[in-house]
Order: sequence, then structure tokens, then C-alpha cells
Amino acid sequence: MITITTTDGLAQFCQRARAHPYVTIDTEFLRERTYYSKLCLVQMAVPGDAEEDAVLLDPLAGDLSLDPLYDLFRDTSVVKVFHAARQDLEIFFVEGKVFPEPLFDTQVAAMVCGFGEQVGYETLVRKIVHESVDKTSRFTDWSRRPLSDAQKVYALADVTHLRGVYEYLAAELEKSGRTAWVEEELGVLTDPGTYTVEPDEAWRRVKTRTNSGRFMAIVQELAKFREAYARENNVPRTRVFKDDALLELASTKPATIQDLGRSRLLLREARRGDIADGILASVAAGQAADPKSFPKPDRSREKLQVNPAMADLLRVLLKAKSENAGVASKLIATSSDLDAIAGGERDIGALRGWRNKVFGQDALRLVKGEVGLVAKGQTVDVFKV
Repeated sequence: MITITTTDGLAQFCQRARAHPYVTIDTEFLRERTYYSKLCLVQMAVPGDAEEDAVLLDPLAGDLSLDPLYDLFRDTSVVKVFHAARQDLEIFFVEGKVFPEPLFDTQVAAMVCGFGEQVGYETLVRKIVHESVDKTSRFTDWSRRPLSDAQKVYALADVTHLRGVYEYLAAELEKSGRTAWVEEELGVLTDPGTYTVEPDEAWRRVKTRTNSGRFMAIVQELAKFREAYARENNVPRTRVFKDDALLELASTKPATIQDLGRSRLLLREARRGDIADGILASVAAGQAADPKSFPKPDRSREKLQVNPAMADLLRVLLKAKSENAGVASKLIATSSDLDAIAGGERDIGALRGWRNKVFGQDALRLVKGEVGLVAKGQTVDVFKV
């Protein structure tokens, strides 16, 4: 097993990779104790059976730069293949401000090819290349050195088997004419907004049960402080305070350190020092906010007049259409999408692009009463009214 620990070694492998149509990539990282993921290992493989065709890259080696890898990411002649790429891409975007191009995600491709919703890597390896993956090293500490042989074998398997999975899925997509479907889905993964949370917008991720303007103003200020503090100090948001504590603070509106001491949900570390000062300042800022600046949650879908019977019919249609197309239903439309369509909303993903052809057109016809559904044995068909 080859482990690359120098920039020159990485550059040499990346140069070799440019001679191939694709390279498979995976990462091992830690995030339990930090805001940003700590990259601990990168695995890469190109087509072939030689030892040098699959390598481990140790980013914790002191003098190693990832620039050659980022240059490979920019080389559009080589497809970069990942499985469930979101977290991997976030690491590379944060560290290198670059996305792999072109990108192929085997999890997304598998959903388009009829392997179900969010199918796991082990399942694809077993069904496509008829191999098994040893999971025993999955939850080990990848930041500790030296890595054990078992860890290295496990890590390499994440990219060596991925070659066969990719080749099979790419061929299936080409055969079915659905390559563009996957490319459309991957647009979200290569959007910087997917990985960037601005402190001013952090409140949108907090689920609340009230629309009270003043309450929401305090929630906004607390979420803003938490996001900025976590990012600056590279600690998880939950290490600052959790959402339930945030909502408690927005309700009780503490004004002093003594008030913080009476919180049921606030961590001990948050009741003093910089975090405590930030909490009190945030609550005060929310209390003093101009009503004109109060944040306004998007409650539009909650106001929709949803016909439950129509929503149920759309669910039957979605199941029939997804089974007929061999595409995971969750990839076509979510439950909230169906409620929105039943309630009259039209600006949603399920009614655009390839989804519209597979499901959206008939969904709108069903809502308008232009078509109906009929059960025939184990299948459901659409008929014109």
C-alpha cells in the first residue's frame, strides 16, 4: 500500500491520473470536536490493478500541500468520482475554494438507476461488484498516527471497489439516457451556498413554534452570535449552546449572569466568560431591535389550503411513477412537495427539469382533474378523464 506524504509525490500521482478517464476519491475526517471538518486522509484510485493505481494521501504530513490535487479537480478531462460526496466536497471547498469538475456521485447515480433512496456504499459494492466491505475500521480515530494496516485496507477499499461501481452506473445512465439527470442533481453539490452559513442567516436553521416578532429577533441574534463564535473558535455549534437552550434563552430573556445560572439547558461553560457575555449582548440586541427589522420566517407552505385527498392521490401517483421509471421517489419529490402541489404551489423542483417529465406533468393534470388513477393488479395507471 502506497502512502503519499509529500507534495511531489502527490503531484506525480495527479499527473498519472490525467492519463485516465476518471479517478475515484474518498476522505476520512473528524468533526465531532470542531466547526470545520479536520481532513485526516484522502484515498484515490485510477483504473488498473497495479499497486500504484490506488494510493493513500496523508494530509497531516507536515510539508504536504494539496495544490496538485486541486489542480486535478480543475482538469475537466478527468471525471472525479465520489460516493455521497457532500461532506467530502465541503472539506475541499473550505480548504481550497475549489469543486471537482466534472463530478460524479455514485449515490445520486444509484438513486436514478433504481437502487433506492440514499443507498449505502457497501450495498452498491455487494450488488454491483459482488464484493464485501470490512466495516470494522469505520469509526476509528483517523487523526492518530501511525495508521494500522486494517485502517489502510479499509480506506483503500472505499476507492478501489468504487471503480467498478462507477463504471457500471455510468454505463447504465448512458444506456437509459439519464446522464443529464445526475448532472442536474449535482448542481446543488457544487453550489458554494450549500456549504456557507452566514451568521445573519443562521436563525433560519432553528426550528421554532412561534412567529412572535420579538422572540424571533432574539433567536436571530443568538443564532448569529453562536455561528460567529463557533466559526471563529472552530468548535461545534452545540458546544456553544444547543437549539433547545437557544429557544429557552429567547423565551426567558436573561439580562444578567445570575439569570443565566437559572437556565435548565445551558452548558456550564456557557454561563460565564465570552459565551455568557455574547448571550447577554444578543438578548439585549434582540430586545432593542426595531420591529421593522424583525426576521420573518417563511410560513407560506403552512398557509396553503391543502386538500388531503389530493395529496394522497399525488403520493400514489409518485409511487407509481418512481417504480415505473426505476428512480427513488425521494429524488423526484418530497412529502412537502406533494402537499405544496396539492395546495396550489407551482414553483418547486418536482415540477422542473427531468422531474417534470417523469412526474410533474401528470401531477398537474391530476390536480386539474384532467387524468385519473386506476389500479390494475399490482400497478397503478394514469388515464385521461
